Amino acid sequence: MNSTRDIDALIEMMAKLPGLGPRSARRAVLHLIRKRELLLIPLADILQTVAATARECGICGNIGTTDICDICASEKRANGLLCVVEDVADLWAMERAGAFKGRYHVLGGTLSALDQVGPEQLRIPRLIGRIAQESITEVILALNMTIDGQTTAHYIADQLEAQVRLTSLAQGVPIGGELDYLDDGTISAALTARKEL
Repeated sequence: MNSTRDIDALIEMMAKLPGLGPRSARRAVLHLIRKRELLLIPLADILQTVAATARECGICGNIGTTDICDICASEKRANGLLCVVEDVADLWAMERAGAFKGRYHVLGGTLSALDQVGPEQLRIPRLIGRIAQESITEVILALNMTIDGQTTAHYIADQLEAQVRLTSLAQGVPIGGELDYLDDGTISAALTARKEL
C-alpha cells in the first residue's frame, strides 16, 4: 500500500498548472500540507465552490458565477464600445488597468490553420450578431501581436467592414521601457505609430 498515493496525485495535478513543474508543485503541496488549517482546508473548500459555480457569461464569454457577468449586466458599460480579446486572461488584464469602461467579447482563441481553428470554433459569429443587437459603435481589436492574433484581427475587420468603427490598441514602447531592452519588432511598431508632440 502506497502511503503517499493521494499526495502524489495532488502533486501531479498541481504540476499540470501553468507555471508549475513537478518540483514547484512538490514544494507547493508540501507548503499547503504544513499550513493545513491556514491554507489547505480553505483552498479545498474554495476549489469545490468554484468547481460547482463557475461558468461562462452567456453574452461575452467572461468567467464568473452567474449566467451574465457583472460587466455585461452593468448599464454604465452600455456605451457602444466593445473590446474584443482572445482569452479571459486578456479581459482580466484590461480590467486590472482600469482604463476601459465598455463591454468585452472573448473569442476563446485565435484563428489557426495549423491547429484547424476556424471562425466557427471561436465566438466570431456571436460577435457579428452582437454588433447589431447592442448598438455597438466601435469595436476595439485588442488581440495579441502574434501571427495568429493579427490574422484573426484582419479576418474580423473584413467581416465588420463598413458596419462599425474598428480600432486596435496602440503599439510601441511601453511606459518605463528603455530602447536598449526592447525587441526589434516593438521599436519598429513604435516608429510606425509615432505621433506629433
